[in-house]
Amino acid sequence: MLPVDRPPLEHGALLIGADGRIVAAGPDEAIPRPAGVPAEDFGDAFLLPGLINSHTHLELTGMGGEPPSADFAGWIRRLREAKAARGADDFLAAARRGLADCWAAGVTTVADTGDSGAAIQALAEARGSGIAYQEVFGPHPDQCEESLRGLQQRVEALSGFAGGRVRIGVSPHAPYTVSGPLYRATAEWASATDLPLAVHLAESPAESALLATGEGSFAEAWRGRGIPAPDPLGATPVEWLGRHGVLTPRTLCIHVVQATGADIARLAEHDCAVAHCPLSNRAHGHGEAPLAHLLDAGIRVGVGTDSVVSVGELDLLADTRAARTLASLAPARALALCTLDGARALGLDGEIGSLAPGKWADCVAIRMAEGTSSPEEMVLASDPRDVLATFVGGRDVYRNSRPQ
Repeated sequence: MLPVDRPPLEHGALLIGADGRIVAAGPDEAIPRPAGVPAEDFGDAFLLPGLINSHTHLELTGMGGEPPSADFAGWIRRLREAKAARGADDFLAAARRGLADCWAAGVTTVADTGDSGAAIQALAEARGSGIAYQEVFGPHPDQCEESLRGLQQRVEALSGFAGGRVRIGVSPHAPYTVSGPLYRATAEWASATDLPLAVHLAESPAESALLATGEGSFAEAWRGRGIPAPDPLGATPVEWLGRHGVLTPRTLCIHVVQATGADIARLAEHDCAVAHCPLSNRAHGHGEAPLAHLLDAGIRVGVGTDSVVSVGELDLLADTRAARTLASLAPARALALCTLDGARALGLDGEIGSLAPGKWADCVAIRMAEGTSSPEEMVLASDPRDVLATFVGGRDVYRNSRPQ
């Protein structure tokens, strides 16, 4: 058993209460076995906290289209065109499949962004765990009032799906799709209503060029649509969002690849969290995020997969391995990124992320491979085919029927 918040136990066990929370966790011989409570032994396997995916787009599951390319602005445009051809039923079916894929990969909590509302419905009907951030768009300042009103109406309509372990948040999408006034208005409304906020930030060189000089592929697209350049120019993406009141402890900053030392200090000052998506960043050619510097600054960092459109498969441990290599992390430190640190990034570390009494019994059993590596090293080397079972709140949500 790998509790994450303390060293591994060779013969570990959990006692799960009827409320779905952990009653006891520790050496097998020290854990009570109440009469009438079913028991299960996974043998030569690892038992660890359910993985936490800090950034998904479940509504995009199953979407084909062009693979990531150097023309990020063009790729975004084509993705939005492909989404426009989908209907509500398509998005909901995709989100349901995406959630099932997450469970099959050992992921028990997701931080999802999307504009269809499908993810929060899929989470609610499956009694899942996660935050669904409702996206809002509007690059022209004149769209601010209309876009904010539409967001508020959409959140109100979807709020019936929130409750239990499912939360709703808001996501002013990115600096190349949201104006300064809309960022400020959304951040102020989120603060007033205590909603968590997520934003794609400092992802690509084209985004940085738009805000620094008003040039580049996103700037050209704006000019073609009659959208004025960001005002004022000359800021980094992190600095620009700071000017509009977006950086707060409730803010999850997704990607953060194009970040300077001053940017990192600013994120730390405002206690922002970061969702690090190394395989997506690599696929799009955005570069490598300054992960080691983010961690050294004490910033709360979790790992995310991004969407299947970018990475092909929602394999969070593959992203965690990439993060480990990027920042030269010890195995236990890397594993924390997709468990307890991911929970901290989402403000949920009091509820999930480690196997501790009182927390939700979110856990995953992973087949133990032969070898002499450390338990953390062996878990990190596994993939979704090695996941034996996944539990959300003690509830069995996935069993591996694939042959060894």
